[in-house]
Amino acid sequence: MIEAVFQAVPILRIFDVDKAKQFYVGWLGFQVDWEYRFETNAPVYMQVSKKSLVLHLSEHHGDCCPGSTVLVLTTEIDSLHREIMARDYPYQRPGIEMAPWNAKVMEVIDPFGNRLRFNEDIEDEQPAG
Repeated sequence: MIEAVFQAVPILRIFDVDKAKQFYVGWLGFQVDWEYRFETNAPVYMQVSKKSLVLHLSEHHGDCCPGSTVLVLTTEIDSLHREIMARDYPYQRPGIEMAPWNAKVMEVIDPFGNRLRFNEDIEDEQPAG
């Protein structure tokens, strides 16, 4: 029997493609994989990605609601934090916090109220010997 593979791709509502690119590409370091408009002045539907994280961003009214939260399970959150803090983006200066579920968490909020909550689980350190 062939095992099914599942991958969720969140769709986040945006209102301005240029602001979205400034945030996701310019600051967070995503790349634009593709953009689609069914005609010249129509709303955009686009895909951005950073390594294995894929997001769809939509200006279409009916696709989703602004203000969503995406939990992003990650590793090397400290490196990600240093990477984005080194870029010029005056609108946010996120920190890393310890969560009660034994994880480091960093949350960023896009210009449209959507949250990306980066979460790195922390291994319990076992005493030597």
